[in-house]
Amino acid sequence: MIDPKMLDDLARRLSESMPEGLAAARRDLEQNFKAVLQSGLARLDLVTRQEFDVQAGVLRRTRERLAELESRLAAIEQDPSRRA
Repeated sequence: MIDPKMLDDLARRLSESMPEGLAAARRDLEQNFKAVLQSGLARLDLVTRQEFDVQAGVLRRTRERLAELESRLAAIEQDPSRRA
């Protein structure tokens, strides 16, 4: 998922972008920004890079196996002695 340090940094930068007149409320704003960001990102149902890489590997191996099986089936279909 998203690195909590990144969320803290983003929330801090958002609160710092507020006008100087709101300096007293910056800490509250930072906490609110962080909560909103966490809530929004949680709804996205994201996966980690590691999980993505694992699933990409599984998909690659599955495609390779499918191609192998398709080749074997084509060879069987071409061989008249194997037909029923």
